[in-house]
Amino acid sequence: MPATVRTEFALALNQVAIERGIDPTVVLDSIKAAILAAYRKDYGGDLEELEVTVNPDTGEARVFKEKKDITPPGFGRIAAQTAKQVILQRIREAEKKAIITDYSTRIKTITNGMVLRFDGPNIVVDIGRAEGVMPPEEQIQNERYRLNQRLTFYIVGIRQTPKGDEIIVSRADKGLVAGLFKREVPEVANGSVEIKEIAREAGHRTKIAVNSTQSGVDPVGSCVGQKGVRVQAVITELGGIEKVDIIQWHDNPSIFITAALSPAKDIDVTLDEKERKALARVPNEQLSQAIGREGQNARLAAKLTGWKIDIRGKDPEVVSDGNGEEEKKPTDEVKPEKKTVSKKTKTEDETKKNITVSDTN
Repeated sequence: MPATVRTEFALALNQVAIERGIDPTVVLDSIKAAILAAYRKDYGGDLEELEVTVNPDTGEARVFKEKKDITPPGFGRIAAQTAKQVILQRIREAEKKAIITDYSTRIKTITNGMVLRFDGPNIVVDIGRAEGVMPPEEQIQNERYRLNQRLTFYIVGIRQTPKGDEIIVSRADKGLVAGLFKREVPEVANGSVEIKEIAREAGHRTKIAVNSTQSGVDPVGSCVGQKGVRVQAVITELGGIEKVDIIQWHDNPSIFITAALSPAKDIDVTLDEKERKALARVPNEQLSQAIGREGQNARLAAKLTGWKIDIRGKDPEVVSDGNGEEEKKPTDEVKPEKKTVSKKTKTEDETKKNITVSDTN
């Protein structure tokens, strides 16, 4: 009979530990603390003078004071009833701690999740054994979220709050793009293709620089996939609203900057390595492509390469500051001083010429 009792208790102890993902000794410590609290509540005493032992085989609990057994008759049943909530609470705390420890090893990785509820500006997400929180700055601003929506999230880290530790997840972090490519592209997963840098404006556009660590492997082609199937899978996971440019990384800054300014072509790059500035001269008809809408292409290229890029047209009259602003530069043929139109009667061609010069200045 004792063997049967011992086995049942041991099985129950192990079952709780396995289901909650915690160590059996943590469960035993929780039981000891609960019994000690129950004894002190009913019988008083100094906690420092009391000691509780629990037999891990039978589950029998004994209370000692100065190494003397002072366990009251029938205390086991009373202790079990009184300590039930305390034990459950300690187990929940231990379980949460184990979950946080588990997810702390998964920081900077992606995970599948489902939108559970909206907590003010924050979005609470079910990510498996735990709930994650996605604050406003980690949300894609032009992406609409709804309850029970299943998405891929990036685990940013764990944040301490008055309510306890929170797992922070993101849809806007550039790490989400890296994780999706690692999932969709086997060459990235096995290391034969390396993601060197990512520049992202979430919900709009992303530029990713890749490099091959193995001869014979095309890094850009591997990430694009046959008929674009791999990069399209990434774009779909990003909501289908974000453009992704895949660029060949190069250790030569001039070549890398030229690639980063794509889709513009035929670019001449001059470097100022001391100031880490680059002057990019682009064919005038491709100047708008190099700059991008509201300067987005130029901004992302600068982030991707780590260089400050000044974009100018190859026509000396066309200048751009890299922020989408263009202007006509005065030439030697058109002097800046204002000219007056003579009151004398002129031919029609002469009159038109004077009006042109006046408008230019």
